[in-house]
Amino acid sequence: MSQVVSPEARVVVAYHSGYGHTAVLAEAVGRGAAKGAALVDLVAVDTLTDAQWSLLDAADAVIFGTPTYMGGASAGFHAFAEASSGRYLRGTWADKIAAGFTNSASKSGDKLNTLNFLAAFAAQHHMIWVGLGLAPGWNALQASESDLNRLGFWVGAGAQTPQDGGVETVHEADIATAEHLGSRVAAQAAALVAGRAALAAA
Repeated sequence: MSQVVSPEARVVVAYHSGYGHTAVLAEAVGRGAAKGAALVDLVAVDTLTDAQWSLLDAADAVIFGTPTYMGGASAGFHAFAEASSGRYLRGTWADKIAAGFTNSASKSGDKLNTLNFLAAFAAQHHMIWVGLGLAPGWNALQASESDLNRLGFWVGAGAQTPQDGGVETVHEADIATAEHLGSRVAAQAAALVAGRAALAAA
């Protein structure tokens, strides 16, 4: 029996960043996916070119990122989501893996609303949602602010950056959590690609 050689999984990190903090997280997500041996592209959704739309269409997994403003995703991300409606109608992104991350100035900031929106957005595109896959950190006497998932999210990765802080103030634990999300999605995308290759060769 001949060995099935699976192509590398293609992961796109599609994000909007108002002040640069979410871009730092997007870069961390990308690094994590690359460590998982995926082919990675980062695209800012407020300046998408036709070529970048094509990257999204060809991806095996898309990781969505947006800051949380006023309890929800940014206007820039919403504009992208609405612009994707033609692809929803055609089923272009159906059965791709999806995941999400967000950042706000407050520890909570109602980030869960944003992550749930991203999951619903992916579900409308018939994508396969992957959660963070981490236990909550920083929730016991012996726990630390440096724990992975220090803010305790499950749907996706949540980060907190002071509203008056620059990009250098994005918390190291949140960056590491974002890297974990990228690595987890890359692993799931690789399994999906390998499984489809095996089925095609059967």
